Amino acid sequence: MSNLHRKPLVAATLLASLLLCACASVEFTRDSQTSGHFVSKARSVTILAWDLPKDAIDIARENVSDAQRPNVQITEVEVKPDWGRLNWLLDIASVRKATLRGTWGFRGKD
Repeated sequence: MSNLHRKPLVAATLLASLLLCACASVEFTRDSQTSGHFVSKARSVTILAWDLPKDAIDIARENVSDAQRPNVQITEVEVKPDWGRLNWLLDIASVRKATLRGTWGFRGKD
């Protein structure tokens, strides 16, 4: 195979591997029949400030919302990596992971 034919193949392989890198999960646990806790995680790829398939925090929030649990309260948000003022460097090329933790449902009186 000539070098002319390898370049598109390499580019397509790189793009496919970056797109497969984005994934998400959500886990709900019950504390009672009407309430519990959740952990939602998502990962996305950023290239030149373009998030593939979308921003990791948005994916994690949408997963919690799609579960249609009542009274969802997000208590902790974590996005890694977080370089503070240097986050603009992550917009060039990076993989970001977002984790949301919180509660759902209605708790009875203690």
